[in-house]
Amino acid sequence: MLFSSKRVAALLSLSICLVTTAFLSLMDVTTSALVVTLFISFGVSYLLISITFEFLIFKDVNRIYEMLDDLRKNDFSFIKKVSGKSRNPIKRVNEEIYNYASVKQREIDELKRMEAYRREFLADVSHELKTPIFAAQGFIHTLLDGALEDPEVSRKFLGKSAKSLDGLAKLVQNLLSISRMESGDLAMHFEDFDIRQLASDVFDQFEHKAEKKNIQLVMAENSPKEVYVFADRQRISQVLVNLVSNAMKYTETPAKVEIGFEIDDEVAVYVKDSGMGIPPEDIDRIFERFYRVEKSRAKDLGGTGLGLAIVRHILQAHGHSVHVESQVGKGSTFKFRLRKGENMVLERL
Repeated sequence: MLFSSKRVAALLSLSICLVTTAFLSLMDVTTSALVVTLFISFGVSYLLISITFEFLIFKDVNRIYEMLDDLRKNDFSFIKKVSGKSRNPIKRVNEEIYNYASVKQREIDELKRMEAYRREFLADVSHELKTPIFAAQGFIHTLLDGALEDPEVSRKFLGKSAKSLDGLAKLVQNLLSISRMESGDLAMHFEDFDIRQLASDVFDQFEHKAEKKNIQLVMAENSPKEVYVFADRQRISQVLVNLVSNAMKYTETPAKVEIGFEIDDEVAVYVKDSGMGIPPEDIDRIFERFYRVEKSRAKDLGGTGLGLAIVRHILQAHGHSVHVESQVGKGSTFKFRLRKGENMVLERL
């Protein structure tokens, strides 16, 4: 700064002592008294003004300059929590800079997080798309190189190619669904329906697969005969399908997958399995796209790695969330809540 507190204090003190001395010189005052007055007024004025400037003005002004310099360097280490509003206008400016810097720091942290997420997502999508494409490509080129002449081999390879392309189509469809959910373009059609009946229909879809894997699909013993909710039937069906499929996928046979309901102000729905469970460090990440707990087994178990991400988005569109309780080696319980249907309310009345 061009002017420091000491320089400004010295100039003001000199002005005060000169004015005071000039005023006294108009009276009948001796020269020695004028000299003493000159020095005393200068000293007292300088002391008071310098202290006032240093602690009330220049200290905060210098701090503002330091913060602005840190902001230019993208250094936010000076940020601290500011409580209350000071009556000192300079301190209030100081507080506003702190608050502004805090907001900018949060924005920068969020941008960094999103950038890291974007890189990870692009890498995951590239990997997931590459696998079925290369598999189908390999089978087709093998057929073109001569295996097409053998009907048995050609049928086998065409079947594998079709399976890879079906997986690719499912992956693309799931990505489109998530994109539409996040952008708010996916329309929801709310209606009253019996979610217990819907759960039975979902069990019917997996009945053959469950028998092959020796997995029991059961309703909780204390579940009501009818459980009406107000939600999008198609989307909730997708939620149950993904949760049941996920439970069967990560369950060692023989085992049991159970769907139950708890009714209070809302309807709580849970899908419980007796599978391998989820480690505590993975629970917060299982709803991320393409995140798999056991990456080494992911390809053998199948799936796109998007099922739980879709579950989370669908329930968020319903104004709810999904919660997980899990113990390694004992199984997992996925639980979510939905608004009660009018039929359920009438039954209660």
